[in-house]
Amino acid sequence: MQILIIILQIAVLLAVVLLHVAYTTYFERKIIGHMQVRMGPMRVGWHGLLQPIADGIKSFFKEDIIPEQADKPLFLAAPVICLVAMLASLAVLPFAEGWALADINIGLLFIFAMSSLASYGIILAGWASNSKYTFLGGLRSMAQVISYEIPMGLSLVGVMMLSGSLNLTEIVTAQGTSIFSIYLFPQIIGFFVFFIAMLAETNRVPFDLPEAETELVSGYITEYSGMRYAMFFMAEYIGMMVMASIGTVCFLGGWNGPFAIPFFPPFWFILKVYGFLFLFIWIRATLPRYRYDQLMALGWKLLIPLALLNIFLTGLFKILVH
Repeated sequence: MQILIIILQIAVLLAVVLLHVAYTTYFERKIIGHMQVRMGPMRVGWHGLLQPIADGIKSFFKEDIIPEQADKPLFLAAPVICLVAMLASLAVLPFAEGWALADINIGLLFIFAMSSLASYGIILAGWASNSKYTFLGGLRSMAQVISYEIPMGLSLVGVMMLSGSLNLTEIVTAQGTSIFSIYLFPQIIGFFVFFIAMLAETNRVPFDLPEAETELVSGYITEYSGMRYAMFFMAEYIGMMVMASIGTVCFLGGWNGPFAIPFFPPFWFILKVYGFLFLFIWIRATLPRYRYDQLMALGWKLLIPLALLNIFLTGLFKILVH
């Protein structure tokens, strides 16, 4: 019976998340459209509300082409690795107290591990396609992931020091004693580093160099089509939701509402996550893409020193206060 309940919980979580992923693409196209003084999707359904369903059906039935000289096992495995790694990250996210599939003590570390695993799917896609365009896209992605996973991890060390835990539920609970019951203000430097690294980790503008979808080629997924292309697309948007959830849990008090307003806790969690997603979309509509040397310099010369400074200041604060 317990196994059936767990399977049902997983099915419900996947259904809700995949529906959110589909309509996040719709909201992105609509928001960017209005920012650029146009309407966005309008043809399928009222104001284009059925456009994500139509896109999904199109991707499902679109011809799946595999290059003749590709390494077929790796070519087929790459999108699965990316998608499964991102889906696995959802297991430890607490949408409210007791609302996590697996409330483990190393939840934050588990999400970083899954995020790193997804990068293997990207480099495998670039290598297995047997194309110089895709190989260069994969190499750029690995360099970017290595450069920005370090400051992202360091940016959350201050949160771990203040909360004394890697458990996501305990991190949210510990914020009750902080300023406005969130870690945003005492960890403002860490939040700044985390937010920039979050954009780079999810390959979003202005750090979308691995894919560079506005160019003639599409980076490491140039040779993919049909549902396999859509799997990379879904992995990217699930990754955005996972990173937004980490930001919500570690800096914005998770499911706790402002001024301890008693209301449905998952509402506040989802509201904060969609606030992050709106910032993702707003930045995409506003900023041009960085050059690669600028991307590397930002990660190694600015974000890592700032993250280390934040750790030092947090440690100093802990010593002086306690």
